[in-house]
Amino acid sequence: MGSRIQLVGLCLWLHLTCFSFIFGFTLSEGVDAAVKGTVVIDDKSVIGTIDDDFVCATLDWWPPEKCDYGRCSWGLASLLNLDLNNKIFLNAVKAFSPLKLRLGGSLQDKVIYGTEDKSQPCTPFVKNDSEMFGFTQGCLPMQRWDELNYFFEQAGAKIIFGLNALAGKSINGGSALGPWNYTNAESFIQYTVGNGYTIHGWELGNELSGSGVGTSITADQYAPDVAALRDIVYNAYREIEPKPLVIAPGGFFDATWFKEFITKSGKSLDVVTHHIYNLGPGVDDHLVEKILDPSYLDGEASIFNGLKNMLASTGTSATAWVGESGGAYNSGHHLVSDAFVYSFWYLDQLGMSAAYNTKTYCRQSLIGGNYGLLNTTNFQPNPDYYSALLWHRLMGRSVLSTTFSGTNKIRAYAHCAKQSKGITVLLINLDSNTTVEAEVTFNNAKSFVRHRKMSVHSKMMELPLHGASETSREEYHLTPQGGDIHSQIMVLNGNALSVNSDGDIPPLEPLYVNSSEPIRVAPFSIVFAHLPEAVVTACG
Repeated sequence: MGSRIQLVGLCLWLHLTCFSFIFGFTLSEGVDAAVKGTVVIDDKSVIGTIDDDFVCATLDWWPPEKCDYGRCSWGLASLLNLDLNNKIFLNAVKAFSPLKLRLGGSLQDKVIYGTEDKSQPCTPFVKNDSEMFGFTQGCLPMQRWDELNYFFEQAGAKIIFGLNALAGKSINGGSALGPWNYTNAESFIQYTVGNGYTIHGWELGNELSGSGVGTSITADQYAPDVAALRDIVYNAYREIEPKPLVIAPGGFFDATWFKEFITKSGKSLDVVTHHIYNLGPGVDDHLVEKILDPSYLDGEASIFNGLKNMLASTGTSATAWVGESGGAYNSGHHLVSDAFVYSFWYLDQLGMSAAYNTKTYCRQSLIGGNYGLLNTTNFQPNPDYYSALLWHRLMGRSVLSTTFSGTNKIRAYAHCAKQSKGITVLLINLDSNTTVEAEVTFNNAKSFVRHRKMSVHSKMMELPLHGASETSREEYHLTPQGGDIHSQIMVLNGNALSVNSDGDIPPLEPLYVNSSEPIRVAPFSIVFAHLPEAVVTACG
């Protein structure tokens, strides 16, 4: 009798083993205790609309001598010295098709352009601690501008260029006085148009709003400066459509200053940009604590909401962008802002800003500092690069109101799916110990997700592409290598992501999961779930 039981057990074991081998079967129950939770989506209306190319990244001007807290983290990542022939760099940008790139930063207001009309020699930035931001004036040679534009065309990038707003102004007691001298900028724009280079937007100034960083310009003066930029742009592009966007002020949100500026700018302005470094200085030892604190993350909502309401109340047609956001200022913090843990903050920022009708979100930086999407030295993608790419591919333009009940450690966002049916849900688990099983529900009886049981065993079944059906959803589980949130290796559905020897970005393949089962979010993990069978009124 005992041998017969053993034989039956062996047959059952062989059957399950073969089944697992054929279908990529993975049991997810019984691994750890799970908390039940509910994602509630209001599907009756869209609460925000983002640009199709919502994800944006920045390229900066900092020379290698830029150091913070004794660490010089910029290397050769400047617009002036970046290796434009690196295959990984090219492929990383091309993967987005397109990626918005905002060219600018602190030193942009010290840049002159090496056009024929320039009255000064075209020399690079030189370290000088007595100068604002610790560097002298620098110059962009037109040969380098040509090289950059060749790269942008090859990569399919959409360019926003930040112009020097301090040209012609005198700085007195922390204030920059006088009108903008746009002669050099106008010559640069004309050179750009004459060479057929496509620019998506021209932005004036960097962090000069409110009390400013380094110095400031009053809203009363900034408005006519932007009007002058619009006149220059419309003149230079008079025979070209569509015309580039006119963008400003690229500074930190100050309600009084911004309201005056928006009101006085009138129709001159297409986009209002603001910057975010809500985690504090990169040297802060409590960055991870802030990132894992839901209440702290919630704090930035007041800024997004304030600007959204201001744009509505002033009657402007201008839209809101985050023009630069690195989380922790002064170049971030190694093994935090370039590690897995930062995706908790970054993806939460993307979700939150989109819910307040922010159209574009530019991450500082694409490369450079300790907060680059790419490693400054070898161009290998950091974890946030893959988070950004998944967002770009999965989260559609229409934002749905989303709440989560069951634990406050889950951050939940939902959009209509991108270029496909249904919706995409983003779940971020800030808890180090607790797995969450999340059911997706709708508050409209007309919305539903069609379910059909596949098997009592099929909690999570990885099917080959031809095996995907209407009863399955796509899931992308992001975790850190070795479970260490300070890891710089992103793991997708159990597979570490890395470029190959040709510099190709790896494919981001989903798991196919039984739609009848809850979405299982492991501790310290992130899940994108595409639900193609979710019939949502707001998604059409």
